[in-house]
Amino acid sequence: MVNLLNFNQQQLAQWFVDQGEKPFRAKQLMRWMHHFGVHDFEQMTDIAKSLREKLATQAEIVLPNVQHEQVSNDGTRKWLIGTDAANSIETVFIPEDDRGTLCVSSQVGCALECTFCSTGRQGFN
Repeated sequence: MVNLLNFNQQQLAQWFVDQGEKPFRAKQLMRWMHHFGVHDFEQMTDIAKSLREKLATQAEIVLPNVQHEQVSNDGTRKWLIGTDAANSIETVFIPEDDRGTLCVSSQVGCALECTFCSTGRQGFN
């Protein structure tokens, strides 16, 4: 099964075309996933039931999951987030007295190589 969250809108449109569907289905599905936060095909009521059934047999919507959380003495919080079976990213929140800094990895690996960050130690491909 393919995880539909792995596609951007253009890639998802091509995937629908490859499945014999119209490309506008990508925008429709993206709206359900990202605007409404719906990840169950059965709840996507403006999509034909036959297509929802087809999607349920060929695709899935799998959200990243928190694999590990770490809180340090100074309040810094780190979350290791699994994107699939082999890859993970890290998010770090560093609190300050009057603000906070949030580092969010948007890809697996990072070229900055921050020593406190698991993602930075993975290198960058």
